[in-house]
Amino acid sequence: MTAAAQFSPLPQWPLYGLTDDLFPTLEHWSAEGKRAVLATLVSITGSSPRPLGSEMAICEDGEVQGYVSGGCVEAAVRGEALECLKDGQPRMLDYGAGSPVLDIQLTCGGRIGIFVRAVPDLGAHVATLKTARESRRPVTLLTDLDTGNMRFCDEAYSTGNEAGRFFRQYLPPLRLILSGGDPITLALLSLSGLMGLETILLRPYGPPEPPPGLSPAHYIRGSLDAALPTLSLDRWTAVYSLTHDALSDLTLTAHALKSEAFCVSILGSRRKIPGRLEALRAAGVPEDAFSRLHLPAGLEIGARTPMEIALSILTQMIATRPR
Repeated sequence: MTAAAQFSPLPQWPLYGLTDDLFPTLEHWSAEGKRAVLATLVSITGSSPRPLGSEMAICEDGEVQGYVSGGCVEAAVRGEALECLKDGQPRMLDYGAGSPVLDIQLTCGGRIGIFVRAVPDLGAHVATLKTARESRRPVTLLTDLDTGNMRFCDEAYSTGNEAGRFFRQYLPPLRLILSGGDPITLALLSLSGLMGLETILLRPYGPPEPPPGLSPAHYIRGSLDAALPTLSLDRWTAVYSLTHDALSDLTLTAHALKSEAFCVSILGSRRKIPGRLEALRAAGVPEDAFSRLHLPAGLEIGARTPMEIALSILTQMIATRPR
């Protein structure tokens, strides 16, 4: 690492803070043979702009992705991370009210602890995360807060501290399955892409090419009956039917409610809800599945335009996601 990397200021516009999923960044750095440090928010006293378990990744060349506060400490954390790469020692950083670091205080008035440690084998770290993501299963990273040693386990620990160790759970990325081809569908594809969601579009007998920005691998245009068995609907998947066709909406929704999908919905007016519930019960949907059905699609925010309706749908999806 160069002195310039260590002491150069972070960008004035913190685009690095838009990254919450660090996996793509770590995978890229690993492919380039670079070393990296993880900085994790492991304790909070009072207020904090970021939740427990928030992470930053710092590359040996000074690049940063992710954030652990509201911008108050990120530059200092990067400096400590680069020193960590030099001496190999983990660090517990203490910032905020009552902290001995008097020149860095938090505008929220709280106090946070950030644990910084080098990733000893970035390739192995990335490989474990990739395997978990591809198999759509949670994985937990256990970090010893004395030594900095890390290991992954499959047990479903909640993110938090216990007996000198910090447990950071990584859940499979949210997946959104859409069926439709109207402007609201296109608006959802646009917004979900900005959010980094894995989105799959069903449009039976639709155009040969997917809409702009959507990978052909995520576009299914065959018959709905043929498509349904190919869908992986786990408890981190939301399904929205926007077809404006009653039979297609019913078919997809009934199939989704018989799966583990955490959020299932249909676009349409409230007056259609009783009829849809009756049709779904007649289709054999079990009664306990209706807690995952949200009608109509989208939260009530006074949405009118396709983009506004798409925003209300994504808001509903986020509000009901597994925690």
